[in-house]
Amino acid sequence: MLRITGNIVIPDSELELGAIRSQGAGGQNVNKVASAIHLRFNIPSSSLPEAVKQQLMQLNDRRISGDGVLVIKAQRFRTQEKNRADALSRLQSLVRSVLVTRRKRVPTRATAASRARRLDSKTRRGQHKRLRGKVTGEE
Repeated sequence: MLRITGNIVIPDSELELGAIRSQGAGGQNVNKVASAIHLRFNIPSSSLPEAVKQQLMQLNDRRISGDGVLVIKAQRFRTQEKNRADALSRLQSLVRSVLVTRRKRVPTRATAASRARRLDSKTRRGQHKRLRGKVTGEE
């Protein structure tokens, strides 16, 4: 079982872990050993609370397919056990990130003095640009 919080747990039966060959450098070992891990987690059919499922489905994450299957590929380490632990911790952190409720932003108003300073600087800048015009007069 993968413990997300004190009361949210993902049973092992909902996780599909598969070993695949890792990409990239690794010497002779890379072609023989399946050390990378593919973790597949079906969000809609999971035992997570409905609110958490909705939040996960609304994420703009390319690892989540259209039908709600989250695929995590872990190949950072050379051993299968470390990659399995890495994939599980990445799933855990993704679900925990959804549980954090963000505070609503309260817009602030600009002070009267700052508005006056802004308008004053705009006026001064306009006068400065006006002086760049053609010089008319007698020579």
